[in-house]
Amino acid sequence: MSELVRGVAQVGTVLRAPKTAELIATHLRRQIVKGDLKPGETLPSEVNLMEQFGVSRPTLREAFRILEVESLIGVRRGSRGGAQVLEPDPMVAARHVGFLLQIQGTTVQDVYEARTLTEPLCAAMLARVRTDDDLDALRAVVDALRNLVAAGFEKVPDIAEWSRTTYRFHEAILQRCGNKTLAVQGSVLADIVDAHLQQALAKGLGERDNVPERYQKTLRSYARLIDLVDARDSDGAEKHWRKHMEVAAGYLFLHDKKNTPIVDLFG
Repeated sequence: MSELVRGVAQVGTVLRAPKTAELIATHLRRQIVKGDLKPGETLPSEVNLMEQFGVSRPTLREAFRILEVESLIGVRRGSRGGAQVLEPDPMVAARHVGFLLQIQGTTVQDVYEARTLTEPLCAAMLARVRTDDDLDALRAVVDALRNLVAAGFEKVPDIAEWSRTTYRFHEAILQRCGNKTLAVQGSVLADIVDAHLQQALAKGLGERDNVPERYQKTLRSYARLIDLVDARDSDGAEKHWRKHMEVAAGYLFLHDKKNTPIVDLFG
């Protein structure tokens, strides 16, 4: 711990020694990022960590709070409690990016436009690198959507559940395209737009347009993309998915003519 305590951080023109809790959080954060501590793994007990770092319980818990705010760990109190490493959550990044975009007065339409540039590119990349497992993942989502339609009254599924399931299709394209940077970036943008969609659904978006043909059209579009990816037609996949997203935008923003600012999503 002595080596950690000797670290310093410069704030403006003033040198400030980082608080001990910050140094402990930095040490644990590095272990998580490097994979030494994996999602689902429980950290050593507070007593063990206090002995390891030579600190008091309040100092250790302050370090835990720092990592909790970053959604890197979750802490349960009590006799059976402890700190556990969490799975990375793109929505955490989406909120941070959302706050930054709020300051600049960015609209949801602006974010969706960025998506229409990156996600079709990911579809093209997926077509080039796809595996049988990738195709199975996409087909599994389409099967789930077909089941939702079949279970719906007059072939109209629960619109909120439909939305959550279609999100999985977009997520699969991003996560399986072969580029981790684009995958993370795309997931952040998708989460921001999804926050808008969930809010719009809560206000009754699409109730008048909730007709069977719209869902069948989406299923045909998804199936078409799978065929293009299966054929490794990267140009066709990119062109098709860009058109799909442009059509989807017409529905997503059909009742939103005012260019909703992101601040309305995150408060």
